Amino acid sequence: MRYKDQRVGIFVDVQNLYHSAKHLYGSRVNFSELLKLIIGPRQLIRAIGYVVKSDISTGESAFFEALEKSGIELRMKDLQVFAGGAKKADWDVGMAVDAIRMAKSLDVVVLVTGDGDFIPLVEYLKWGEGKQVECASFGRSSSSKLREVVDTFVDLDENSKVLFKTKLSRR
Repeated sequence: MRYKDQRVGIFVDVQNLYHSAKHLYGSRVNFSELLKLIIGPRQLIRAIGYVVKSDISTGESAFFEALEKSGIELRMKDLQVFAGGAKKADWDVGMAVDAIRMAKSLDVVVLVTGDGDFIPLVEYLKWGEGKQVECASFGRSSSSKLREVVDTFVDLDENSKVLFKTKLSRR
C-alpha cells in the first residue's frame, strides 16, 4: 500500500545492484528512475547509497557524482585488501545500523538489494519496529527468502526503465 503521507527511507546496496545489472543485462542502473519507481507518490525522507572505493577505477568518481546528482546520499568506505590478496567490500552492517537508527522517523523502509543476509533486519523492522519493509532488486539475482519476508518486492527485472538503454562493452 502506498499513501502520499508515508515517510520513506531508501537504503541502496550499490555494489549489489551494479553487479546484478552488469551481469544480467550488460547494462547500468538508472538510479534517478529507480528512485522514482520506489518512491511513487510518497514522501522521501532520505536515500542513502553504500559504496566501496577502490583506487583501480578511474570512472569511479564520475559514477559516485552521478549517484549524488540522482538524489542519493553516499556512504563510502575503502576497499580492504588483506596480506594474502583477499579483498573485502561489505556494507551490510552499516546499512542495517542506519536502517534501524532511522526507523523511528520512517513509515516505510526500502532495501535496494537482493542479499539474503538482510532477512534478520527485515524481520526486526517489521516485528520489532512495526515498519512496512519493501525490497527492490533484480528478481533473478535476489534471495527467494528475502522476497518472501518483505511486505512488498519490486522486481527490477520487470521495470526496464531502471536500466540505461546502452549496453556496457564486454571486456
